[in-house]
Amino acid sequence: MLQTPSGGAGSGTAARDSGLMSIGTVLNVLRDEFPEVTISKIRFLESEGLVEPRRTPSGYRKFSAGDVERLGHILRMQRDHYLPLKVIREHLDAMERGEAAPLPLVGRQRTAQDASATVEGPTVARVGRAELLAAADIDEAELKEWESYGLIAPLEDGAYDAEAVTVAVLVAELGRFGIEPRHLRVMKAAADREAGLVDQIVAPLKRHRNPQTRAHAEARTKELADLTMKLHAALVKTALGLRIP
Repeated sequence: MLQTPSGGAGSGTAARDSGLMSIGTVLNVLRDEFPEVTISKIRFLESEGLVEPRRTPSGYRKFSAGDVERLGHILRMQRDHYLPLKVIREHLDAMERGEAAPLPLVGRQRTAQDASATVEGPTVARVGRAELLAAADIDEAELKEWESYGLIAPLEDGAYDAEAVTVAVLVAELGRFGIEPRHLRVMKAAADREAGLVDQIVAPLKRHRNPQTRAHAEARTKELADLTMKLHAALVKTALGLRIP
């Protein structure tokens, strides 16, 4: 198995999971370290021969922990060292042959300024309907049912934002425990109410004349959303009598 030189969050999570993963699960694992990664990006790397997931009889991709480690290593080399795919492929091939393979110095190295720019302006991931179906390993009828309950909604152009992939994967996972979409309406309603509360608080900032104050509204929204989600998780664990680590 390929050993990565640095222990990113994605590779660490994957290493603990010995089972095969759908492309949607892989996307969620990698997003801990690479928030800009998309399903299209993973498919592109596959088309370039940099990773070779297994295929189910129905054609769905299934990734091993080693595949996810390899993807994390590839994305890290692109992000931190700006290496072209040809150089990355040669580097990985050398590592798999057991050869000493220090990272080649091609182009410029990533700087603190680059990292700051990535955090402040990440790429907004969008997926098509077919990609969403593949990510959650579901069929068209299931997606239509989820949409009818308001769990997932397409954007105006018919595409989906990145968070729809996360929702789809989680709904599919809950379905394996017998939790149906109709059971999740209460969770959707609670999420809408929580979002409404956050929006009510930041609304004055969004309407402010000062552009800097309006820009601050987005940061405040993210901060409140994070606190709201943590509180929600804590309340659910408390209600179930679970010990909170």
